[in-house]
Amino acid sequence: MRLHRIALGALVAATLALTGCGATKDQGSGGASSSGGGAPATGLQYMVPNSPGGGYDTTARTAAQVMEKEKITGSVQVFNLPGAGGTVGLQRVVNEKGNGKLAMQMGLGVVGAAYTQKSQAKLSETTPIAKLIEEAGAIVVPKDSPYQDITALVAAWKADPKGLAVGGGSSPGGPDHLLPMQLAQAAGIDPKTVSYVSYDGGGELLPAILGKKIAFGASGFGEFLDQVEAGDVRILAVTSAERVAALPDVPTLKESGIDLEFTNWRGVVAPPGLSDADKAVWVDAFTKMHASAAWKAELEKRGWVDAFETGDEFGSFLTAQDAEVAKILQTLGLA
Repeated sequence: MRLHRIALGALVAATLALTGCGATKDQGSGGASSSGGGAPATGLQYMVPNSPGGGYDTTARTAAQVMEKEKITGSVQVFNLPGAGGTVGLQRVVNEKGNGKLAMQMGLGVVGAAYTQKSQAKLSETTPIAKLIEEAGAIVVPKDSPYQDITALVAAWKADPKGLAVGGGSSPGGPDHLLPMQLAQAAGIDPKTVSYVSYDGGGELLPAILGKKIAFGASGFGEFLDQVEAGDVRILAVTSAERVAALPDVPTLKESGIDLEFTNWRGVVAPPGLSDADKAVWVDAFTKMHASAAWKAELEKRGWVDAFETGDEFGSFLTAQDAEVAKILQTLGLA
């Protein structure tokens, strides 16, 4: 049985035509406090490089809340700087060389967008802080969708791949784009015939699903838990190897006869040129957060898989991901 795991990158070989987004915002201040066992770090800014309500936003705000609640840090300013699949935020981070007060939430989507959006700023220029979580993807439809299960949806999609548009909260090269392309391939659909609509994060994707601007959505399942509970959307399948605890009644793709497994991840980077002390402020904060009972409770509540690693270990992971995604996107004709 062949598994497709995004962190290792065995992906689709097809040329895809897709869309992007853009916007800019404010700026931050330099300087950082020292690390260690002294007073909590203060004045920290935590950037989310896409719109409110998406996976990056939820992850960053949850992490900041835990750090504040556990008195690991002082108040952490979480702010959104959306645009171009996260590369507007990436450019901001790279421009803030030496600013030890600033960090950015990111993940696989930013890795891909740096290539597809032709970003001048590169992830290799940033300072790796921590990898936080992994999360399964989900195939989502509005509550009154005619498709009651993934089998029915895929059958209709195969019959009219251009007519059934799929949306994702990623620009080309991001996880929400790669997931439906892999799903199409696994289902015997030519990815070149798929109609994919790109939204800048889950905060923009959700209204498109609810407003039936697309037939279905593909994104991290955690972004839809509140709407599932409220009865506004239905998740037809998750992309993990096993069912997720937060959605015990939702089958995996593999259970439904589709040979596909897909895992997304999220981490944190900071500007280039940080001193060792400045870098340690962030690494120590996330390490203490990760060890807390409050963070473990959030992992369980949200169905996130703990994938914690910091500093050089995360840096090595980023380097490998960057090279693998570049290779994939070159194959797709998108880089």
